[in-house]
Amino acid sequence: MKATFIGKENDIVEFEMLFEADEIEKQIDAVYKLEKGKFAVDGFRKGKAPRKVIEAKYGKGVFLEDAINEMISDSYPDAISQILIRPVASPEIEVKEFNEGESLTVTIKVTVRPEFTLGQYKGLEIEKINPEITEKDVDEAISILQKRNARISESDKPAEMGNTVTIDYMGFIGDEQFEGGTANGQDLELGSGTFIPGFEEQLVGAKIDDELDVKVTFPEDYHAEDLAGKEAIFKVKVLNIKEIEMPVLDDEFAKDVSEFDTLDELKADYKTKLEAEAENKAEFDMKNALLDLVYENTDFNVPDAMVDSQAAEMMDEISMQLQYQGVKLEDYLGYMGKDIESFKNEIRPDAYKKMKTRLIVDEIAKVEGLEATQEEIDKELEGMSEHYNMEVEELKGMFRPEDFELITQDITNRKAIQLVYDAAVIK
Repeated sequence: MKATFIGKENDIVEFEMLFEADEIEKQIDAVYKLEKGKFAVDGFRKGKAPRKVIEAKYGKGVFLEDAINEMISDSYPDAISQILIRPVASPEIEVKEFNEGESLTVTIKVTVRPEFTLGQYKGLEIEKINPEITEKDVDEAISILQKRNARISESDKPAEMGNTVTIDYMGFIGDEQFEGGTANGQDLELGSGTFIPGFEEQLVGAKIDDELDVKVTFPEDYHAEDLAGKEAIFKVKVLNIKEIEMPVLDDEFAKDVSEFDTLDELKADYKTKLEAEAENKAEFDMKNALLDLVYENTDFNVPDAMVDSQAAEMMDEISMQLQYQGVKLEDYLGYMGKDIESFKNEIRPDAYKKMKTRLIVDEIAKVEGLEATQEEIDKELEGMSEHYNMEVEELKGMFRPEDFELITQDITNRKAIQLVYDAAVIK
């Protein structure tokens, strides 16, 4: 097979693959040997009929289509290697007519990775982010720890702010029950601000088995447009009330929940950890700010096929996150008054920016000759094995070759981003 470059327009490359007659004959014979058992021919046991006999009965081209498909599939990687292109989508294939005993020409059109010149990525100026952890931040973190160690017990007293109530409810606009306004066995922490404003306050004082009407008005900017600004009545039944008994914040609490002997030591440790987290986040934000500058400095268009692929990847991630919460993407979008297509169009600008940024970072790594060392790859695998609680070799056994390529690419890209950060002027 010989590949010949024809031309390129808007990141779409056209080229030809030429197969000589002997290649075609060899491939047809290979397909015959593989598929001859499928054909029944009088006078021959199944799978024993000669190729010419089968072709005479079922048509001269009975094995031809599969042979051509196999040739194209097998030779495509070699073809793109010959003409030095990097496809990013499935190719469009046109097979030209040919006569038996002649060569075959196949025309291919495929979207390729865009070629571009990097804008400035070294010596960029940004403002330094100086995070500050206050005593209030520490107290809030300790408060979360306190709540996590709280004792929860059922209560037969009227509901108070801070209690968790279990309720059934049905929502109505006028006399019509509206979609998405019904639930059974729903837990609600009073004072959490989870429900529509005014809803939780009206449950204060309710007792177990109480049935009451809760009147609310949906906010004007409510995500479901058909409910925004409208008055509604929720018919609520209280099934259960739970109260939270918070532990006292003292030295005994510190001993119970940590390796420290005093509450002051626990707070000091939390402050150190929060400062480290804040510094990491500040560096992360500064790196993103630098990437935004490189993005603006580098002018090229991302092919639609790559944007579509990125948008699909982002939708899969969102769908997976929702599944962990027991929600289907379609149901979530329906609740938001959207469908798959409109949601895909909504995230498309983000997909475009994400893909363009990825291409820019890849190009920086290429220009700078950055590579992932085996030591770095091994360290990455060790971290992943700890996260998934399995042995490194077991994890490797589950990986496909492309998974290892992704790990290598991630390491290389992080190096490229770090290079941009190290070369920046941080004021």
